[in-house]
Amino acid sequence: MDRILIVEDDAMRCEWFHQKFSAHSLDVTCDVRQAISWLEEHEYTTILLDHDLADEHYFSNEPDDERTGFAVAAWLAAHPDHQRDALIVIHSLNYVGAQRMLDILQDAGRDAEHVPFHYLQTGLRV
Repeated sequence: MDRILIVEDDAMRCEWFHQKFSAHSLDVTCDVRQAISWLEEHEYTTILLDHDLADEHYFSNEPDDERTGFAVAAWLAAHPDHQRDALIVIHSLNYVGAQRMLDILQDAGRDAEHVPFHYLQTGLRV
């Protein structure tokens, strides 16, 4: 059975992911430390990352902090020995944050793409 990591804070999106991937084993969190811990412990076929993981991120002028999805992307980029075969999809509607995440992942040689959440129903390769 495929294992999927979902890093997301919105309850409606989480519900959609649970319905969409009900046949898979899912780990869902909005906590960066929890996500990184799971990345160290498990092997995932797919990793779905949001950028903004707390209410204060939605209107912040600060680009990233250790509590955004960028921190998870940076960890993946810095640890090429983990999750080597996983497809990484950034589903954030924060296009600037998503681009920074995509850049750091692709620069590290990761298979990553940005598919904004509203396009996932037709554009996800899982």
